[in-house]
Amino acid sequence: MKHLWQLPPSLFLNLIHVCLAQANYAPYFFDNGASSTNGNMALLSLSEDTAVGTHVYTLNGTDPEGDPVTYGMTFESGSRKYFAIDENYGNVTLIEELDREREDEVEVVVSISDGLSTVAEKVRILVTDANDESPEFTNTPYIAQVLENTPSGSSILKIEAIDRDTGSGGSITYFLQNIHTNKFTIDRHSGVLRIKTGITLDYEKSRTYFVTVVAKDGGGKLRGNNKVFSATTTVTINVEDDTLAGSEVITVVAIDGDRGKPNDIHYRLMNGSEGSFEINNATGAISVIKSPNQLKKEVYELKIQASEISPEGEATAHAFATATIRVVDLNNHPPTFYGENGPQNRFELTMYEHPPEGEILRGLKITVNDSDQGANAKFNLRLVGPGGIFRVVPQTVLNEAQVTIIVENSAAIDYEKFQVFTFKLLAIEVNTPEKFSSTADIVIRLLDTNDNVPKFSSDYYIARIPENSPGGSNVVAVTATDPDSGLWGEMKYSIYGTGADLFLIHPSTGIIYTQPWATLDAEVTSKYNFYVKAEDTEGKYSLAEVFITVLDVNDHSPEFNENIQEKTMIIGTPVKVEAIDQDAEEPNNIVDYSIMQADPANVFDIDQSTGEIKLKSYIRSLDIIHNITNNKDCIWSVVVQAKDRGSPSFSTTAVLKIDITEETLHKGPMAAFLMQTKDNPMKALGVLAGVMGVMVAITILISTAMFWRNKRSNKIMPVRRIIKKRQNHQPTRMIRMEWLKFKRPSNAAEKFVVEEDTKSLQNENSNNNFQVPLPPPPPAAPALPPAPALKTNVSEWRVPTVSGSLSPKIIKKQAKKGAAVCTSHNALVSELKQRFEMRSAASPHI
Repeated sequence: MKHLWQLPPSLFLNLIHVCLAQANYAPYFFDNGASSTNGNMALLSLSEDTAVGTHVYTLNGTDPEGDPVTYGMTFESGSRKYFAIDENYGNVTLIEELDREREDEVEVVVSISDGLSTVAEKVRILVTDANDESPEFTNTPYIAQVLENTPSGSSILKIEAIDRDTGSGGSITYFLQNIHTNKFTIDRHSGVLRIKTGITLDYEKSRTYFVTVVAKDGGGKLRGNNKVFSATTTVTINVEDDTLAGSEVITVVAIDGDRGKPNDIHYRLMNGSEGSFEINNATGAISVIKSPNQLKKEVYELKIQASEISPEGEATAHAFATATIRVVDLNNHPPTFYGENGPQNRFELTMYEHPPEGEILRGLKITVNDSDQGANAKFNLRLVGPGGIFRVVPQTVLNEAQVTIIVENSAAIDYEKFQVFTFKLLAIEVNTPEKFSSTADIVIRLLDTNDNVPKFSSDYYIARIPENSPGGSNVVAVTATDPDSGLWGEMKYSIYGTGADLFLIHPSTGIIYTQPWATLDAEVTSKYNFYVKAEDTEGKYSLAEVFITVLDVNDHSPEFNENIQEKTMIIGTPVKVEAIDQDAEEPNNIVDYSIMQADPANVFDIDQSTGEIKLKSYIRSLDIIHNITNNKDCIWSVVVQAKDRGSPSFSTTAVLKIDITEETLHKGPMAAFLMQTKDNPMKALGVLAGVMGVMVAITILISTAMFWRNKRSNKIMPVRRIIKKRQNHQPTRMIRMEWLKFKRPSNAAEKFVVEEDTKSLQNENSNNNFQVPLPPPPPAAPALPPAPALKTNVSEWRVPTVSGSLSPKIIKKQAKKGAAVCTSHNALVSELKQRFEMRSAASPHI
């Protein structure tokens, strides 16, 4: 049995673990599908009839390090804020009513943050239609002028209504109220109002008709219910008695003065008719011989001659009169649009997107004309359609004008948003009660240009791949879109940056995969990040960052330390075994310990987590061990297993020899230390190196301090003096002090003699470049004790000085003329030494 000396540890070493902070990786949103209600809202669509206060979505994401995340949502400056968000849970609530007709998509920026990094993504929420709009009539009021002789079945005017809803909710049908008693009919789809077949209008019976037209949409869902909206308008139809060519306008009458037997009167137009009127020579009836539309003047003054005709047929007397005929225009012509080949109600143009603002659409050749006269021919022009994109010039026309359409907002003319613009060019009369109007369709088709940069679906892509994945394994697919058409919309992907040498990207699909020869090892590198680029055919590109985490796979077995072969155990003190698993992550690198075999089996216990082996609690002495086993040398072989917690699990076993002994009463710190470091010599070496390092550091600090102290005092070497006793041929004992030297004389009454080491003093003065003045004569030194017998090598002790300490020194004596001669030594004479010499001179005996 071995007896070891042990004391409780007197030196505690603090082990400082320097933990390198892991790089913080950005949080990310979970991917979401088209019908998902949690993720990043990228594919969300909401019906415009969604009630305010409805929980419409839940933002959902995570942080690679497992830190808690918060959510945020911002809107562009000046835009409506439709949603509110719970920062902690990501719940999104609608706080303002949606209206697809006003805004068919809502653009928001959603963000996720772990407190250090924030990831923001811009998403568009599509607002879907609900049947919440009623039809609206355009160009109201509707007033039509119809000649009484208009044939049945003729069209009178076109009724038009619009519904801003889409689908069935935006389709409109027309019908008339009181259809059975009505003289008119309307086309259900086009809205053209006509005179019923077999019906004629009679000016004398009715000069005005009032017709009620109803416009109804096709119905649709609104807040879960099917709704149908309708609108009504009243059409006023005026029947006109038109003046036809040959109609009598006025009759003039002349009377013969002879009342008994009047002569015949002959009438004749003298002038002013300009070929437009004629007069009946016998009756004086004036008739129009042209259509009123062909009359060029508003006022005609006709000079009429009435002649009396005698029985002989001669004109015997004449009279003159003037008839004023005012031509009043009948407002029976609406404005009409004309193209290069005559009347036209549709104009088309093809142009490139984003033309400069102020540019004239010269490809449109449009003329508008109203054949009425005066105020009846004045009308306004305007464009009906997407506002703020184009404007029309002029806006007010009298009779006729060339129509010009000018670009007003170039940014809105975007091929990616609208490939075709459709407008209504509306001309409507201003000062007439009828408000006649006409429309022409303006169709503008856009051609694409390369005005867009490829854009990734996310600024960040986060992927994970097991470390045992074979070369060529797919990691993640990145997607970018370029809304340009044709070759401008085609992209190629590339990859670059740190870590990109292990990964490839398919240039067309954007799938990132490992190099065929790549081997991933989470224990070597567990994080990679690099950039991917999407570039179109003209070099326009965008970037996205990719973060790849290599997932640890349990591919390492625990390994015991090399010094596990033998341990010495003191009863009551455990010994420890340690195994290390090189896997990168838990639980693959967590090791559990167990004893697989020991003889006897009921002697040892092992801590599963720490690997500490200790004796059973009832074993408190070697005697108990001797009673339960025949193994008298107290050395046991124990088979210890280290097993990780991975799946599948790996384990390693090792044979450990344990030497059991008892601690003794007489122990020292060195024994305790050696006992502790017996199985770990590197620990002892480390402690020794640490102590030596501390001592060297202290020595350097003291030396540095003394150097700077001497430098400030301008001293390099001290000035020394030698104090000698009178020589005696008897053997003497030398007493050496740091700066003073004494010889103990045989006669105590002998005095001390002070001598200067001239050579040394000169050297020192030469080195210091100054002369030290001699001090005054010192007092007598006190008597010293008698000297012992002379020895060949005697220990000379030093008198402590301010900075010195006692230390033995061997002095070799040299005989001179039969007597021992002391070697001359230099010492610096201070005030303290001077006072000591004066006291020695005053005292004859010690």
